[in-house]
Amino acid sequence: MAVFRELRHLSTSVRLTTLYRTGAITMADDRVPGTNGTEVAMRMAVLRPYLIDNVPLTKVAVDAAISIRTVRRWIARYRLSGPAGLMRPMRPEAGTRTFPKEMVELIEGMALLKPPSSIAAIHRRIVILAAEQGWRKPSYGSVRSIVREIDPAMLTLAHESSAVFRDKYELVHRHRGSVAKLVPLFETAFSFGVGHCG
Repeated sequence: MAVFRELRHLSTSVRLTTLYRTGAITMADDRVPGTNGTEVAMRMAVLRPYLIDNVPLTKVAVDAAISIRTVRRWIARYRLSGPAGLMRPMRPEAGTRTFPKEMVELIEGMALLKPPSSIAAIHRRIVILAAEQGWRKPSYGSVRSIVREIDPAMLTLAHESSAVFRDKYELVHRHRGSVAKLVPLFETAFSFGVGHCG
């Protein structure tokens, strides 16, 4: 019985390791790879041969196609906090912008100037201004995300004429108005039996 359990564990471990290496892991309860629960399960599956079967750590790392430093870090975190230590720690500022409001407003203002500047040009100028003001320098990606969050209608109005803005954004209202005029005519036609098939 113990031999059967050990063989089943070994086959599961080999299957999980192979799936981990190929990136084709699927969990029985349909958890999505990359979520914390799945990530912990995958890391535990990689570490299990070392923790339970006393397989050398270098062999575990080679079998899982993971660097030995990463596996050592996982082991240290596992010994410190248990399975919860294998979760990827979240940065407290993740998803929030930590730039001064004035810097964001400057980037938006530069993006709305006419003629339009490229994001690279805006980035170069804002890095110089940030150094002068003592602010943290923004990355190109941060500047790009700030510029892309500006409403496209506002960019059109700033860079093009008001006629282009009207043609681009007010056509929706014109078409809705003409359709609204047709609906009562359509309902009247059906009330008199024009549209009745029979």
